[in-house]
Amino acid sequence: MLQDYMKYFDAHCQLQFPQFDPDRAEVLARMRALGVGSIVIGTDFTMSKAGLELANRHDFLWASVGLHPNETEVFDAAQYEELARDQKVVAIGECGLDYFRSDKTGQKEKFEQQISLAVKLGKPLIIHCRDAHEDMLAILAERRPNVPVIMHFFTATGELAQKYLDLGCYLSFPGPITYTTMYDESIRVTPLDKILSETDSPFAAPVPNRGKRNEPAFVTDVVAKIAAVKGLPSDEMASLTVKNAYTVFGLPAGMESLQN
Repeated sequence: MLQDYMKYFDAHCQLQFPQFDPDRAEVLARMRALGVGSIVIGTDFTMSKAGLELANRHDFLWASVGLHPNETEVFDAAQYEELARDQKVVAIGECGLDYFRSDKTGQKEKFEQQISLAVKLGKPLIIHCRDAHEDMLAILAERRPNVPVIMHFFTATGELAQKYLDLGCYLSFPGPITYTTMYDESIRVTPLDKILSETDSPFAAPVPNRGKRNEPAFVTDVVAKIAAVKGLPSDEMASLTVKNAYTVFGLPAGMESLQN
């Protein structure tokens, strides 16, 4: 099975972004060499379509489609639904609330529309939340979507982590956990079966590559930090994050190797 050859999983990257245009083939080759699988995340319709096209060319990539809260385009549910019916689309998002960078106007409505689409299609929901946890928790508590919910780039307190865990959410930990102890408590309180690892490439590279362009191969450093906080061998933690990704995203088994 492909899962047997997958050593790491990056639950959130944007390989279709222009930052990778000069050397995307080399970045993908490094992923293959390390056995890194990934979800290529849509942030608007154009980037969702581009991410899906990339995922369809590589058996260790899958895609999500969604509209980021910082984007101003109208959410056309029919357009996104058409994309999402492709077998390589395994999630809806990145969607959510961002009160740090964006005007609040219309954010909740777009987010609610994407919750509805995820529920309609039975696909997991990948959530971006920045400076909006009170509203986010209220929406999730009210809606209780009957699909897996992934809190992307989780860098908040252990108390907030527990609130999301109480709602059944998965927490996806990114590069910044490697250069501070601020998020160790969040990692500690998260059950092993609720942890995902991510890079959010091309942003927020972990130590020892902090300040450089991030890429999915650097998820190895994220996993190593999670393992250290959890007191587990890094390879065991890596296997757990792969297993969790296959579970939450419903990834298909049965492929025998990472093919060219």
